[in-house]
Amino acid sequence: MLFGRKKRQICRLLIVEDEPLVAFDTEHFLREAEFEIVATVDRVATALEVIRTERELDLVLVDISLADGSGFDVAHAAHGASIPVLFVTGACPEGARDVAAGCLSKPYAQRDLLAAIDAIEAVIVGKKPRRLPDGFSLFDKAA
Repeated sequence: MLFGRKKRQICRLLIVEDEPLVAFDTEHFLREAEFEIVATVDRVATALEVIRTERELDLVLVDISLADGSGFDVAHAAHGASIPVLFVTGACPEGARDVAAGCLSKPYAQRDLLAAIDAIEAVIVGKKPRRLPDGFSLFDKAA
C-alpha cells in the first residue's frame, strides 16, 4: 500500500483523568484516532494497578491533580516500568522533566494532543518531531 498509514509505535494508552467529561472526550477522540485505550481511570491506586498488571502499555496520559493523590505517583510508576508519560495538566509542574516525556497544557485542541503524542513517538524511534504544538513541552534531550 503506497499511501497507507505508517505503523505507530504508540498504540496502547492509559488515560488517568478525574474530570469525567475530559476523560470521556479524550478517550472517545483517541479511539476515533485509532488508538487502543487500555483503561481510563480516575484514581492513582487504579492507575498503579493497571501499570503493574498490563504488559503492553505504550504511553500514559496523566493529569497532575487527581482526587485521591498526585499524578506524579502514577508518572513515577510508569517511568519505573519504562513506559513514557505525557502530563496533561493546567500547568506543567516542576520536576516533570524527571519522569515524563512531555507536558501538554490544558485546555488543548485535539490536534495538539495528537501532535504531542506524535512528537513523543518520533523521539522514541530516533527522529526529530515534525511539529510541536502550542502549550507542549517535549522533555527528551534528543528532540
